Amino acid sequence: MRTRELGALSEPVLVFGGPVSNLHATQAMLEVAKALGIPPARIICTGDLAAYCAQPAETIDCVMQSGVEVVMGNCEESLADNSDDCGCGFDEDSTCDVLAVDWYRHSNAQVTAPQRSWMSTLPSRIAFSMNAKRFVVVHGALSSINRFVFPATRGKDIDEELALTDADVVIGGHSGVPFTRARGDRLWHNCGSIGMPANDGTSRTWYSTITPTETSVILQCHPLRYDVGGARAAMTEAGLGPAYSDTLESGIWPSNDVMPAGDQARQGVALDEDNLIHELPCPLESRSVLMAAPG
Repeated sequence: MRTRELGALSEPVLVFGGPVSNLHATQAMLEVAKALGIPPARIICTGDLAAYCAQPAETIDCVMQSGVEVVMGNCEESLADNSDDCGCGFDEDSTCDVLAVDWYRHSNAQVTAPQRSWMSTLPSRIAFSMNAKRFVVVHGALSSINRFVFPATRGKDIDEELALTDADVVIGGHSGVPFTRARGDRLWHNCGSIGMPANDGTSRTWYSTITPTETSVILQCHPLRYDVGGARAAMTEAGLGPAYSDTLESGIWPSNDVMPAGDQARQGVALDEDNLIHELPCPLESRSVLMAAPG
């Protein structure tokens, strides 16, 4: 299992997941990062570059050329191996599993040999520290690349995952829903997906920033707005079915069978940005150093 170490970071980090072949959203994300003044060395993608939408090869190229850090997702793993399926972890013959046949076939036909080679070299984890807190970024979970962790996932299951690392914060993607869960003094954070809405009845997609202060680290999820109409038109032109194309506008997934019951019950309920901010206090010794720093 390859881990990429970024070392101690003292300036904001941007984390995004799930471009899912949505070139319009990916380009918008990189423009936002540029406007925020966050360089590629402090931008991390949690994987699944190519999936539901129309432009897998173009999206992969966009991310590769940007120079951002990327964690291997199950889609990268499957495409690198030229596998027959996406490896998403959907139950066999479920709606998501059936729909995946169409979009994965499209992605697999478009991705180039050099892109597959690059994807095969991606790390399974990316780690860094900030204000003396250790962060580990994965795709799905620590135990499995395609394990879904949702807001309503049982605390016991999250605790089992956290026990597999000494990190204070685990950041994941895969499930596509932004949230933070505190388990004692440790956190599980999901940055959401930029390429597909969060099943909340809005077309918004999501990314996160991680920002150090003198006394804490702030994890905040932000909505990303982009040319939804352009992304939908590209899907129609590519001959992809309407299930995920409609989702881009409606914000409702074609199936929620991968979600816990608690999350299924919240389908169509718009996420509140004010509830997607979490402040993690940093150690006293870290505070004293930061507060004594010039400027």
